[in-house]
Amino acid sequence: MRSYLLRRLPSALLVLFAASFLIFTILRLVPGDPATSLAGPDASPATVAAIRDRLGLDAPLLSQYAHWIGSLLTGDLGPSYAIGGEVSDLIGDGLGATTELTLAALLFVVVLGTAFGILGATSRSRWIRSAIRVTTTAALAVPPFVSGVLLVVLFAVALGVLPPGGRVAFLDAPDLAAQYLLLPALCLALPSAAVLGRYLKDGIERALAEDYIRTATAAGVAPRRLLWRHVLPNALPPVVTLLGMQTGHLLGGAVLVEAIFAWPGLGQLAEQGLQRRDYPVVQDLLLLLVAVFVVVQLLTDLVYAWLDPRIRWE
Repeated sequence: MRSYLLRRLPSALLVLFAASFLIFTILRLVPGDPATSLAGPDASPATVAAIRDRLGLDAPLLSQYAHWIGSLLTGDLGPSYAIGGEVSDLIGDGLGATTELTLAALLFVVVLGTAFGILGATSRSRWIRSAIRVTTTAALAVPPFVSGVLLVVLFAVALGVLPPGGRVAFLDAPDLAAQYLLLPALCLALPSAAVLGRYLKDGIERALAEDYIRTATAAGVAPRRLLWRHVLPNALPPVVTLLGMQTGHLLGGAVLVEAIFAWPGLGQLAEQGLQRRDYPVVQDLLLLLVAVFVVVQLLTDLVYAWLDPRIRWE
């Protein structure tokens, strides 16, 4: 397993390097000048030039890129241009909230996706299978900004059982924090749970069609034992890869869900940074999300290799 990890690391580092260069370049192509935004509409050219010089925006792009990468490697993210404060503090404040939302959504994805997959493949009731098919289709067809509004209208406005938005820290009030977390996590998890459920359902059905499963069934092995000891282990490796990909999608979708439910995470910080042309905040934040996605994919590959030793041998 260690040798497999060492073989995967160079490609992961290459992806991070390429992503950093693309992020840095694309942000500089976005219309607008942070120095002009900071100086205001009535500022003189001399004032704008002084701000550009103070921010280091007059240096060549390659010099700016090298300075940014050097700062990242030393752990000094520097100050924010427009929002104010240190970039590390801003990201640290939002990272906890986004991580909390993503982990809760990931839990929903695993629980709901597993239930959808197992019931859809093994249930003998046509009504249950039809209900799961309709549910997964609706979860995939309805975008999060629509499902989020529907959840708020149903549970916060009509029933009044859950808050419509905001956040409470778990350490302050765990029971109240769970209430605030439930709706955004469910909204974020529904599309990924539907994808996972359908993928798992197909994998279980393929495994059930194998000759050894038919032989075991004819020999009188209990269906539940077959499912948990033989069918699921054979259907899991591709599902683990899909789950790793969906984790990356959860991180990306958290930006929109945070805006719907006023969740104070990295999504709101990214929105503020883009609106104010705050390069340090946006580029550090985007690179952080890419790094998390790369790490998740690397861990997914390791779990896949652990479940299927043929991957390590190849």
